[in-house]
Amino acid sequence: MESRVSLVKPTVDLKEEYLSFYQEWLDSKEDMIPWVIKRDPSNFEEMVQFLRNNEQGQNLPEGWVPDSTFWLINQDKRILGVVNIRHRLNENLLNRGGHIGYGIRPSERMKGYATKLLSLALEKSKELGINKALVVCDEENTGSFKTIVNNGGIPDSDFVEEDGNVIKRFWIEK
Repeated sequence: MESRVSLVKPTVDLKEEYLSFYQEWLDSKEDMIPWVIKRDPSNFEEMVQFLRNNEQGQNLPEGWVPDSTFWLINQDKRILGVVNIRHRLNENLLNRGGHIGYGIRPSERMKGYATKLLSLALEKSKELGINKALVVCDEENTGSFKTIVNNGGIPDSDFVEEDGNVIKRFWIEK
């Protein structure tokens, strides 16, 4: 793993790199996690503004909470992953979303980036006043389970969705 990685706020300066990241997710046909990468980037400036508005709590849809999005980049400014940090929890997020959602681009997995991304996200969470963060993953997502435990995740009760999917819930204090 390249050790020099950092979190940056979304910026139009990284448009081509982000479009490459987005296309790789589309090509993989995997579910896009965190939810913010599902947003169509064809009007890139509008997408970046949407993310900035969310951080400021502006124009949020009903029932949404403010959130901050960061891109994990290496020294070559390649986007390796994305993290979304909810500033507070509502009932839905308490059960199935948590404070922090993250994803690593398919070609960059199994290199330790998720553990680093979550560690950096926990630092950002603390800056946002979140001293105890809820992080969740689907029961069958072994990689995410290990990432959360490697960052000090303490198991809480599971949440079982209507379709039987089991969501593992963990609290991390930093």
